[in-house]
Amino acid sequence: MRDSAAGRELLEREMLAKPVSSLQYMLNQLSQTYRFLPQLVPDGVYGERTLEAVMRFQREAGLPVTGTVDQATWDAIRSSWLEQQSRESYARAARVFPSEGIQVHEGNTKEYMIVPQTMFNVLSRHFEGIVPCQADGIHGPASAENVRWLQKAAGLPVTGCMDKATWDALSHLYEIFVVQDLDCQPEFTGGWG
Repeated sequence: MRDSAAGRELLEREMLAKPVSSLQYMLNQLSQTYRFLPQLVPDGVYGERTLEAVMRFQREAGLPVTGTVDQATWDAIRSSWLEQQSRESYARAARVFPSEGIQVHEGNTKEYMIVPQTMFNVLSRHFEGIVPCQADGIHGPASAENVRWLQKAAGLPVTGCMDKATWDALSHLYEIFVVQDLDCQPEFTGGWG
């Protein structure tokens, strides 16, 4: 599905700046399925606990147990995480935005737009290009510009209209950078820089 792939592409680009946190996040998620993996806190520090998790994963995946995250190890972790995520993501998705086909065009007022506007305001602390805007439900110029920024970054059609694909990309970005809930299942493929 295009919005799913676009969300992964956006987050892959954004997560390149934080590869250790990405690695820790995926390994922690995998620890929910694979009990041999220790739970990790995605703190961005490749410490003893992260080393242990990598080595355990390498052993179970039949990879050389080095503790070094080479391309083969990264790809195996990412592949396992994506498989797990695809099985569980539907149940985890936030159901705040209306169903497929709904679009909120610039100038429209919808009370539920307060939620994405607030999320953009919080994310503006993490990303250049997102500007704070009034969280009032009016999809005005600043709100529409934030939507365009996200759509461009995600490889979605740059319309400025809030739609389900844009909402999904925003939700995943928010989960990773703000909520950092260890049970969240954001879509990103990451990368080892």
